Amino acid sequence: MELSLARIAEVVNGEIKGDKNKNICGVAPFDDAAGDEITFAGNAKFLKKIDKTDAGAIIVPRDFQASTKNILQVDNPQLAFAVVLNLFHPPLKPEPGISSYSCIGKNFECGREVSIAPFAVIGNNVTVGHGIALSPHVVIGDNVVMGNDVRIYPNVTILERCTIGNRVIIHAGTVIGSDGFGFAQDGKKYYKIPHTGIVQIDDDVEIGAGNTIDRATFGKTWIKSGVKTDNLVHIAHNVTVGENSILVAQVGISGSVTIGKNAILAGQAGVVGHLNIGDNVTVGAQAGVAKSVSGDEIVSGSPAIPHRLWLRVQKILPRLPELKKKLEEIEKRLKKIERSERENG
Repeated sequence: MELSLARIAEVVNGEIKGDKNKNICGVAPFDDAAGDEITFAGNAKFLKKIDKTDAGAIIVPRDFQASTKNILQVDNPQLAFAVVLNLFHPPLKPEPGISSYSCIGKNFECGREVSIAPFAVIGNNVTVGHGIALSPHVVIGDNVVMGNDVRIYPNVTILERCTIGNRVIIHAGTVIGSDGFGFAQDGKKYYKIPHTGIVQIDDDVEIGAGNTIDRATFGKTWIKSGVKTDNLVHIAHNVTVGENSILVAQVGISGSVTIGKNAILAGQAGVVGHLNIGDNVTVGAQAGVAKSVSGDEIVSGSPAIPHRLWLRVQKILPRLPELKKKLEEIEKRLKKIERSERENG
């Protein structure tokens, strides 16, 4: 594939400084790019050495000027680079068709250009939209409803009555709609609490590999539009995750938690049940959230505290042995002074 720099600029709404007719044949990292490839320099580290790259063109921030190279000025270099990557490496779409080796239940309804791979299993009364692609060993339970342009990778299980929106991607090994972890105890044994709700996944969600998203006890576990989850994320029953939030690898969310819009939960963060996490909250890596967090806060640590306070605590922790020793010395001196005063009093 070959595109002129002018054509690329048109797609990403960029401004060219240099040869607009330069032909670009590929995309590459900053240090490895060749003369017919495009790369990006989104921060000062790369902008300082921009004239050392062999790239045929570099995507840079809109206000960057100083370079002898062909540069493409844009508002968001990383986003523009992602768009260009998609130009040169568009997602592969399976050929439409329903394999004779798939197993499909009663009353299956599907739209146009559907691809169902060998050994996919679809239950009864399932409805799917246009352009869906189900990979091998996908299992779709009874009464599932799925929108248009959904891509389901191998070994995904979507259990009964769950709903999936449009343009959703679910990566390999994920389970949607497993029972929540709920048991009643009589003092000796645990008795399973039936989970009669569903999981609802809205439009433009991407679920990573190896996720488990539990169905609600009643009502729904709700993943709202634009949410992105990394691999190995667990979302328990009756959780709501707000629009365009990000859950990074190994995040665990206990039951009945509500997470607002544009939140970020970093790797291995955990949230206690029945809490509210506000809009635009960032939870640091390995944080343990034990109480609700108001909107626009950044918290870290376990138990989670405001991030700036956590940074101060981290500076003190390595000095604790030294501080303990000093305190012991001060305590000994005080006792000596007190003893002297008693003897002379």
